[in-house]
Amino acid sequence: MYGRLSVLALGTFAIGTDSFVVAGILPQVATSLDVSVEAAGQLVTVFALSYAVLSPVMAAVTAHWPRRRVLLGGLAVLVVGNALTATLPTFGLVLASRALAGLGAAMFTPTASGVAASLVPPAQRGRALALVMAGLSGATALGAPIGTVIGSSRDWRTTMWFVAALAAVAFVGVAALLPTVATPPAVTLAQRLAPARDARIALTLLTTVLVLTGLYTVYTYISVSYDRATGGDGTRLAGLLFAFGLAATIGNLVSGALTDRFGNRRIINAAVAIAAVDFALMPWSSAALPTAVLAIVVWGLCGWGVLVPQQHRLIQIAGAGAPLAIALNAAAIYLAVSVSGLTGALGIALVGAHHLGLVASLFIGLGLVAAERAWARLRRTGVGDAETA
Repeated sequence: MYGRLSVLALGTFAIGTDSFVVAGILPQVATSLDVSVEAAGQLVTVFALSYAVLSPVMAAVTAHWPRRRVLLGGLAVLVVGNALTATLPTFGLVLASRALAGLGAAMFTPTASGVAASLVPPAQRGRALALVMAGLSGATALGAPIGTVIGSSRDWRTTMWFVAALAAVAFVGVAALLPTVATPPAVTLAQRLAPARDARIALTLLTTVLVLTGLYTVYTYISVSYDRATGGDGTRLAGLLFAFGLAATIGNLVSGALTDRFGNRRIINAAVAIAAVDFALMPWSSAALPTAVLAIVVWGLCGWGVLVPQQHRLIQIAGAGAPLAIALNAAAIYLAVSVSGLTGALGIALVGAHHLGLVASLFIGLGLVAAERAWARLRRTGVGDAETA
């Protein structure tokens, strides 16, 4: 069982690396393709937007396909998309290749979660999902730093070949180890989007979009926002990304236990409020390596620490419809990542790369407002821990 889950985790690791690694090689990409850093940041936007838009669409289109076919098809598209990114000569074509890679991610990740849950008894589903999703947090701790080192020591296109290789290994693993899995009952696109009509769910999803937009406004352009601390050195930047990924993994794990103990409201509010202050101080904390490491660690702990209580809140609201609500939340995360490429570029134009933290803190603060509005509606309807949390 764990071998089968591990190959699914390797797939999400490849997708997470694909999502996060471009931020670490942005200056090299911009120079190679003869565009500005802000324009190069749109590679992140296109990948994430493709994932966010196509994830529910492809789930509906492939509803009757065998699960192995969907997984293998998604990984194959991911391999092709990254191979094209590594070889295409012009910025416009590279942008198109990022959209193709996003399609592969949209096919694989939601399906991998469903397959993981079906491979184990109901009592073990939480652990199975955590193992598969650990690929994403592991990508922030290992995949993105390794890709950044490869890009700084060799060439950014080699980094994209590295991502393609990860996806190819996952393809072989799924083909060799994953058994035939029953096709779940078909769910239409309209049914998948239906939970968003509930104002409580809509406000919770809005919280995700606002907070993650703030977090990734800086992350997408971290190579230029933190260049005073790194001195433009790719190895130092990789070290910062590793610290971020390690803190993110810890935050993700610890927040689950804290949410069980204190309720989702306290953990969401604490994580978002601390993150807002952390980002507001980044114009100063990012100026030197010691304070930059501290800021990055707080960012990782709180930024990823908010995801679990957000899911906890959605499960409380949605009940039996929780899987659809969680899928919408995943799409909201990638929607936020796609928007961050634009907000970061606009922020650099308005206040400069070193002051992007101020722009980010504004979005994060608005996320806190949305979270409290969601909680107020929960309290009025008496759902879950809304009366006590």
